[in-house]
Amino acid sequence: MRQGGMDGQPLVDVLVPTCNRACALAVTLAALAAQTVRNFRIVISDQSDGPASFDRPEVKAVVRLLRAGGREVECLRHLPRRGMAEQRAFLLSRVSAPYCLFLDDDVMLETDLLARLLQAITEQQCGFVGSALHGLSFVDDIRPHQQQIEFWEGRVVPETVTPGSAAWSRHHLHSAANLYHVQTRLGLDREHSRLYRVAWIGGCVLFDSAKLRAAGGFDFWQQLPDAHCGEDVLAQLRVMERFGGCGLIPSGAYHMELPTTVTTRDVDAPKVLPLTVLEEGPAHG
Repeated sequence: MRQGGMDGQPLVDVLVPTCNRACALAVTLAALAAQTVRNFRIVISDQSDGPASFDRPEVKAVVRLLRAGGREVECLRHLPRRGMAEQRAFLLSRVSAPYCLFLDDDVMLETDLLARLLQAITEQQCGFVGSALHGLSFVDDIRPHQQQIEFWEGRVVPETVTPGSAAWSRHHLHSAANLYHVQTRLGLDREHSRLYRVAWIGGCVLFDSAKLRAAGGFDFWQQLPDAHCGEDVLAQLRVMERFGGCGLIPSGAYHMELPTTVTTRDVDAPKVLPLTVLEEGPAHG
């Protein structure tokens, strides 16, 4: 695993879009403070109504803890709201590290997760590696019909996945606590991680920054109305088609299961925009 970026810069920029979730954001940041990997920077982009979430005492306290531990934290107010694709494009514009982790503001991480994601992406040299979110309120809701898993044997290679394709049904594995049940049944633990094929992963995805940009990043935001969903899915599909992508099991990421802040879902990005392969120079890992 690479130990640092260029000129001693952070290896990873952790990108956290947030809106009206100060308490959840504080928990998410506390999990970052506990990571075994030290060489990362955090960029928070806040679109809350009223005061920014990072101005709340509970968030300020964790930001102080992170900075005291040597982690840089950049707190930005980004308004007006022009949709999640534009919010993610703004965050990507702040990235200078070789890798970037898009992390939702309501996710708890196990302490070694960032280290495991980094190990996987540097070994595979693929476009992204993600950790799907466990919803542990569903721990007693066992759904065998949604627990099919396709492991990668050998290298992760590019795949084309589109809405309605056979591979699209892989997304059911990430519903409820399905992935948690699979990793428990198979006896997988942190010392025996595996990679598997995905349609997409929500909430916690580590990208090779150059490969994400080479696939267009989130520049498609201008082709969408402000009210949309699926922007993260479309970006992953485009990266996966050019460079490959995968999920990590055991996941090590847990959803707080708060109500979504994206309430209008009539326009779903991967269903209204093409899976475009851009003709640009090769990215480097």
